[in-house]
Amino acid sequence: MAQNNMNRGLNSRHITMIAIGGAIGTGLFVATGNVISQAGPGGAILAYLIIGIMLYFLMSTVGELATFYPVSGSFSSYSTRFVDKSLGFTMGWLYWIMWILVASVDIIIAASVLDYWEIFRIVHPVVWSLIFLVLLFLLNIFSVRAFGEAEFWLSLIKVVTIIVFIVVGILTIFGILGGKTYGFTNYTIGEAPFVGGLSGFLGVLLVAGFSVGGTEMIAVTAGESNNPHKSIPKAIRQVFWRILLFYILSIAVIGAIIPYSDPTLLNKDSSVNLSPFTIVFDRVGIAFAASVINAVILTSLLSAANSGIYTTSRMLFSMSEDKTAPKYFSALNSKTKLPMRALFTTFITVLLVIVIAQFKSNIVFDLLNIIGSLIIIIWASCLLAQARLRRAIKKQGKRVKDVLPYRSPLYPLGPILVSAILLFLFFGNSFGALMDGDIVSVIRNVTPMFILLLIYLVHKMINKTKTVNLNDIDLDSNHYR
Repeated sequence: MAQNNMNRGLNSRHITMIAIGGAIGTGLFVATGNVISQAGPGGAILAYLIIGIMLYFLMSTVGELATFYPVSGSFSSYSTRFVDKSLGFTMGWLYWIMWILVASVDIIIAASVLDYWEIFRIVHPVVWSLIFLVLLFLLNIFSVRAFGEAEFWLSLIKVVTIIVFIVVGILTIFGILGGKTYGFTNYTIGEAPFVGGLSGFLGVLLVAGFSVGGTEMIAVTAGESNNPHKSIPKAIRQVFWRILLFYILSIAVIGAIIPYSDPTLLNKDSSVNLSPFTIVFDRVGIAFAASVINAVILTSLLSAANSGIYTTSRMLFSMSEDKTAPKYFSALNSKTKLPMRALFTTFITVLLVIVIAQFKSNIVFDLLNIIGSLIIIIWASCLLAQARLRRAIKKQGKRVKDVLPYRSPLYPLGPILVSAILLFLFFGNSFGALMDGDIVSVIRNVTPMFILLLIYLVHKMINKTKTVNLNDIDLDSNHYR
């Protein structure tokens, strides 16, 4: 299998940073103020604690599949091997399209971020978009290690910024910096710490749930990990604690320094000048705070786009391996062992989306809004694949510890908890819009599900695929060697 011929050039630090980079973006740097404003500091912290627990068990599920079957196609391959080839086809193309749009939009927004500095305004944003795309393409065509190093350093910038922010924030809370002791009085003023009642909390839970999208990317890296049995579980543990602490400590600092009733927290225009990070740095007296946060946001966007180009090219390659995409994309470069045809196709597709967006930008963002929420379906497909794998092990009379290199803790309680939260996220998104009388948003949220179901059924009828028999699921081949 060609998957085994790919260079395994990603080590644990690369994989950890790729997953962290996928989950920490503009949502943390810009949108957290709105979250605190809606539910109060206590409600925001509780929401991210719940989602953090969900994330741990979800990542454990992904890790169990990725260590047993470490391939670059991950979500498509898991569904194909353990459930149904038609489901693998549907999940693979869904994930490919979703990340194509994510990468395209991130590059477009990155170009617009440069408009913040007057010196960059002499070049049109479209030109900057093309420059960024070419740079990211070059990072991906030399070696998988070059991609891993670029993603490591781009993500490290975000991590260092968050750590500095938390340390500065704690010193400010206790009056060591900034000349004022804030303490924790903002946790008790007005309705704090919990604001907006149950509806405010549930709304924030939705935001928190969608904000950690991208951590599942760790599964895509398994096919090029130098030791997936060790690096994937290690990355899962590190990613869980770091993301949980980064989000919760950042929110705790913001909530202590800026009262939930402060109108700047709403930041309806997503202005970097009104980012809670910028506001806190300003109050401490750090010069050029907005410029610093803007630069970090720029690296966040480029990091996400870089991961998107990597992910889509590997997904296309793996689908070709599983015969759910044209065989043309399964070729590997003889020297670098990279899927150059899949990479080049990804580059051209992202380029086309960027060009089209100049004329019909609203369509691109509307599509991203629709498909982005479908990450829930990707996560659900992992839970289904894990359940089928576990049942196959039992059906074939084998022991879990003899088959699986890494086992998800507290199975099946973990997946049950994740399933319950995913159901809430999916239906809660539409329920909130329904309560607001926003029928258009409800239709927008539900329509993609019917489209996916139609694609699945059409593929199933044309190819006459059947659910894989539990006795026929291969539990021996294609392990990492």
